[in-house]
Amino acid sequence: MRIVFDIAARRAELTPGRPAFIDVASGHVTSYAALHDRAGRFAAWLDRQGIGDGDRVAILCFNHVPFFEILFACGRIGAILVPLNWRQPAPELLPVLQNCGAKLLVHDAENAAVAQELAQAVGTSLLSFAGYEEAVTATAFQAFETAWPTDRVWYMLYTSGTTGQPKAVIQTPGMACANAINIGQAIDLVSTDSTINFLPLFHTAGINLYTLPMLMHGGCIRILRKFEPDPVMAMIAAGDCTAFFGVPAIYQALSLHPGFAAADLSRVRSWGCGGAPLPASMIALFARRGVRVCNGMGMTETGPTVFLMDSAHAEAKIGSVGKPQILAEVRIADEDDRPLPDGEAGELQIRGPGVTPGYWNNDSATQAAFTRDGWLKSGDVARRDEDGYYYIVDRIKDMYISGGENVYPAEVEIVIYRFPGVLECAVLGVPDEKWGEVGIAHVMPRPGEAVDAEALRAFCRQNLAAYKVPKYIEIVEDFPRTAAGKIQKHVLRRSHKTA
Repeated sequence: MRIVFDIAARRAELTPGRPAFIDVASGHVTSYAALHDRAGRFAAWLDRQGIGDGDRVAILCFNHVPFFEILFACGRIGAILVPLNWRQPAPELLPVLQNCGAKLLVHDAENAAVAQELAQAVGTSLLSFAGYEEAVTATAFQAFETAWPTDRVWYMLYTSGTTGQPKAVIQTPGMACANAINIGQAIDLVSTDSTINFLPLFHTAGINLYTLPMLMHGGCIRILRKFEPDPVMAMIAAGDCTAFFGVPAIYQALSLHPGFAAADLSRVRSWGCGGAPLPASMIALFARRGVRVCNGMGMTETGPTVFLMDSAHAEAKIGSVGKPQILAEVRIADEDDRPLPDGEAGELQIRGPGVTPGYWNNDSATQAAFTRDGWLKSGDVARRDEDGYYYIVDRIKDMYISGGENVYPAEVEIVIYRFPGVLECAVLGVPDEKWGEVGIAHVMPRPGEAVDAEALRAFCRQNLAAYKVPKYIEIVEDFPRTAAGKIQKHVLRRSHKTA
């Protein structure tokens, strides 16, 4: 049996007095020794409640230090933590809670009303964060096994569902270890590093980019309830963050912050972006401030890190997600899962210790996600250049056919982002009597600026083949988004059909 070790327990042995977490709101510091102690106390409390191996514990909360204490407590008794999406109302969360069959629902004060509604509907036991503190205080520390099987289910993340119904993606200790190695060596993570945790904890980035890897390396994590531009900019300028990770929406918000032009950004030595490609215009904007933002790519199903661009080539290879990291292997394959040569576009397929074993209680989805020879099918169209750098062309499901020609919306979006005044855009195919499908571009202007639709269409015609030029251009104020900030194209598609 392959094993990895309880990170919190081992860190408490190695660096007990070092700060693991700093709560930004209160300033409270949780040392590695305290993290280990509190996880052991709550694990003992859970055990006394009859919660053990394989049982599910749901949690509904903003970003708080207790989330990670509870995560390690569950790991120690073999329970499975199920983070719930606090952006969703109770009716949307109810099927998830019913599907996972949680014995206990833990919640913070901010989400108490929704948690109570859910618990009433399914009969799940409820524990507030105040009750959690009482349980930790009243329960004596108990030591548990520190060697965890790499393939045991540690927690489950319900995918945000950009194209369909969410599924519970299994996350294991082995995946966490592989991700820590993949991202750690990619950004040269060390014990003196610090990061800010603000991405939602029901998303893989909130847990793994870079919090769990930072804990493994003995660094410090500042916990912010959720993303707010002012405190994040203040921490960056103050030198409280050396390794930063955000999704494109975060970088956009920082670029629009009134203090962006004057802020000292030099103390952050590593800037990473994922969730969706950061537009070239945004990369160039940060480059003018001396910042090289490195695009990466991963999935909930890959733990998540697969790719991260190296900073030395970030500007020369704009649009690339870099090379596969040390514990990730990839291939570009055709429709029959046969590898394709450099330069040709095909499906990106992945294997390695960071890949999920599958979807919880969903054998059909698990079988559909893998090739017969064991590669995870990403659903992304990608290509590799002659230097070994990879580019994500688009989602397979987003491709549309106009007049018999394949159109990848991402190719069109790259051009639209070059047009003055465009902050964000999304292109998708819609039915058309003459051509079968045509493109519609949803465009969000930069604050205080306007985008002329006809001028944009003319710009597209100068830079794209005629069949790729969007027939329709709609100016929007914002987009429907997932928790990671990705634009939900399936929601846009539905709204167009019903318009």
